Amino acid sequence: MTLKTKLLVLLGFILLAVGAIGIFVPVLPTTPFVLAAAGCFTGSAKLSGWLRKSRFFGDYIKNYRERTGLQRRTVIVSLAYLWAALGVSAAVIQKPWAYVLMPCVGAAVTAHILVMARPGRAADE
Repeated sequence: MTLKTKLLVLLGFILLAVGAIGIFVPVLPTTPFVLAAAGCFTGSAKLSGWLRKSRFFGDYIKNYRERTGLQRRTVIVSLAYLWAALGVSAAVIQKPWAYVLMPCVGAAVTAHILVMARPGRAADE
């Protein structure tokens, strides 16, 4: 492995870790980080194949390549986590600005998820 490939693999794992965190943090997107990690792993057939077959991340890559959109279950789970986390955050903060900001963030992220869920979107849109 060349130094460039090793650095790309390292960057790929960092991006994948951030994407994994995005599964649980409502305002941190998962898909762009997983796709960027897949790009970094192209220099290693073993890692590229592993990521495509991954139970947790494989669907992100497959759905993006095939332009099938997000699965209904993914949308429902994502929106449930989003609104639950925003509700808990607002309850913990207990400030008037949080009661305004959290629903605004939630509405924007919900709109983004629903747009991503549409099948047939071009990969470069």
